[in-house]
Amino acid sequence: MSTPETSRFVRLRIELVLEVDDADAVTKAALRRLQEEGEEGGEGGADSTVTEDTAEALAYLVDPFDLVSEVPGVELAQASWSSERIEYDPDSPEWDFDEDDGGEDFDDIDDIDDFDGESEGAERAG
Repeated sequence: MSTPETSRFVRLRIELVLEVDDADAVTKAALRRLQEEGEEGGEGGADSTVTEDTAEALAYLVDPFDLVSEVPGVELAQASWSSERIEYDPDSPEWDFDEDDGGEDFDDIDDIDDFDGESEGAERAG
């Protein structure tokens, strides 16, 4: 009897909905991070991007590498993340995280890049 070969790779899907109570604090934190990383202004005008859009500022602050960097025995092979403003109703069945929607397929998402700190929602060097 042979053991079926299994992949060493695991796709971890995480969906977060954040309520921004202080957009100015988020923007300032993103600008500080950009400054620390030497991306002031930069080619893409990252500072103006995070200043104009709180969702983009969050994309600079939330880093998938930070989520798994302390997990023993794993190495981040690829990551993608983006952010957008949404209408949110916690009482709507659309936002019920406990139910399996069964119809969502992330295999054809077009913004998945090899992890180098860049994604559609956040262009920053890692």
